[in-house]
Amino acid sequence: MTRAGRYNATGGSPRQEDFPKGQERVDWTGKGSIAVRRYAAAWMVVGVVAWAGPVSAGDWPGFRGPGARGVSDQTGLALTWSDTENLAWKTPLPGPGSSSPIVFGDHIYVTCYSGYGLDPNEPGDQSRLKRHLVCVRAADGELLWDAAVPAVLPEEPYRGMLREHGYASQTPVTDGERIYVFFGKTGVLAFDPNGKQLWQTSVGTGADQKRWGAATSLALHDNLVFVNAWDESKALYALDARTGREVWRKDLSQTGLSFSTPIVAEQADGRAELVVSVPSVVWGLDPQTGRELWSARTGIDDDMIPSPVVHDGVAYIHGGGPRHHGSLAVRLGGRGDVTDTHIVWSGKNVASPPSPVIVDGLMYWVDAYGQACCVATATGALRYREKLPVVERFAVYASAVAAGGRIYVVTRKGGTFVLPARPEFHILAQNQFASDPGDFNASPAISNQRLLLRSNRFLYGIQETP
Repeated sequence: MTRAGRYNATGGSPRQEDFPKGQERVDWTGKGSIAVRRYAAAWMVVGVVAWAGPVSAGDWPGFRGPGARGVSDQTGLALTWSDTENLAWKTPLPGPGSSSPIVFGDHIYVTCYSGYGLDPNEPGDQSRLKRHLVCVRAADGELLWDAAVPAVLPEEPYRGMLREHGYASQTPVTDGERIYVFFGKTGVLAFDPNGKQLWQTSVGTGADQKRWGAATSLALHDNLVFVNAWDESKALYALDARTGREVWRKDLSQTGLSFSTPIVAEQADGRAELVVSVPSVVWGLDPQTGRELWSARTGIDDDMIPSPVVHDGVAYIHGGGPRHHGSLAVRLGGRGDVTDTHIVWSGKNVASPPSPVIVDGLMYWVDAYGQACCVATATGALRYREKLPVVERFAVYASAVAAGGRIYVVTRKGGTFVLPARPEFHILAQNQFASDPGDFNASPAISNQRLLLRSNRFLYGIQETP
């Protein structure tokens, strides 16, 4: 049974009478559309504050879930869905965004923006731009709170490639005590479980000449928050998670454009490495100090957008652009320049901008043009390359996720494809919400037998109906 809550399930704007006591409608587009504003009503904090603790098997605490691998051990996810099938709930968001939802306990967090850049023909007044961190109850899609943050100005103008993803593209991360967000020039911020802002730290207000805007998600390890702020200051930062204080900074000014999210790799002996992918090189850094442990030359001398995927002590690196692109596998744990000793294989297969997912010795991805690929992780040998039936320019932004022997691939306009996690290409299902024509740019999250999708308009909870 579909639960659209109190909201207009046909895709229209919610009305004042649709909201519970303590909420009101506000105009976030300047054209009469409605979003939710947070109030200090007592009902909002009930069931919200007592959730801090260790990450559980059902949590999806950051970009691409546990280990940033995009893989869940959950089974029983829905194979097919629509507006009338296997849709547990549908929640309107206070604005668009391309960031992915994250999950801790019974709470989902996702970012949005409002006030500016909502219409490519009439972007509006930049002074009205706000970012939002939204908390939604996972069980039923109830919006619990919406924390709005005014933008630090001037921001990048709403034009060119920035219109493809907007002003809320970075996925948050949580440690069970705080939720951390990166809002580009507005900085890195931390919030408590009730939506109260705890700190805000600037990581620069610059911009690359391409004017693509901010896009890099956050990583978290041992009370440190890592942010690749290449666009803002051409630097990689480690911030104290409790205070926002800068712990260390690594200069990236000589590397070229990188929107790749840094990945923390936990090794069998308990040591950790921060794997950072930039044009031409991949580094393994000491997370506590930023000291370079090892480096490998990649030969990928163009923009780096996909994030590394670490599996069984090997980092898989993809990226590049029209001039230079490729992929390679690098064993972790080296010291110094490991180009000649730790590169397992390299090739010209590429995932850009989506990041790959690894299941049972095979690596899968769908690139921006809708080409589904599968390679063997041991050798890099291509098992298949097939085109999905999508024709849009920049057909895919989201990275695939895997669960229950299936690969879930979200396309921007063509719905979500379900493929088998096998070396033979086959489309098991193509699922779309006919009522939602918005872009689906975000990678899915998986939690408690639910697949969580977000568009520019709604957050969806998809669950197999008994």
